[in-house]
Amino acid sequence: MSSKPRRILTAIFVLFLSGLSVLDHAGAFGHRGVDRDRYTDVEAVVTHAADGGTFDVDIPDGTREVTRIRQWGVECPEIAHGTSEADAWFVRNAAEYIRSQVVGQRVRLVLEPYRPSRDKYGRLLAYVYLVESAEMLNETLLDRGLAYADQRFEHVMKFSFEQREKRAAKTGVGLWKGITPDQMPEWRQRMDAEQAR
Repeated sequence: MSSKPRRILTAIFVLFLSGLSVLDHAGAFGHRGVDRDRYTDVEAVVTHAADGGTFDVDIPDGTREVTRIRQWGVECPEIAHGTSEADAWFVRNAAEYIRSQVVGQRVRLVLEPYRPSRDKYGRLLAYVYLVESAEMLNETLLDRGLAYADQRFEHVMKFSFEQREKRAAKTGVGLWKGITPDQMPEWRQRMDAEQAR
């Protein structure tokens, strides 16, 4: 093949790859590489709470009218998974707190600088600050005993969140009031058992 057709094919290939890259960064293939630019330090209004750890804000996300947020570093059981009596209390109270105190409020989103910005369900992972009070919602849930510190992943707030959980457990607030290890969610029992080894 002569050099002119080779240059034309190379140029077409480069344009094709550039087009794929643009589509990918726009979210067409699920890549959210621009999330940090788009969401960090952005304010939005919470429109709906799915449960204590997951809610929607009024920022369009691809074809959706809202962005679904999953709070980084805290674990609240989802409503469908609350089976034990302890979990049922936990699920109801965490979700009710979000619905009564956060839905309709302005929040500021901050993304974890060193980890992926989305979970496997496409939810945006964020530290969430209430604009009016400047308190971090992730911390408030831990302080009130409405969430566990999620120990599965490293993040910049991990140690702080674990310390907040320990203080809540020591004072017996929220889910820590009278709970025994066998009443904790199964995932937490497994994690505690692994750490004890």
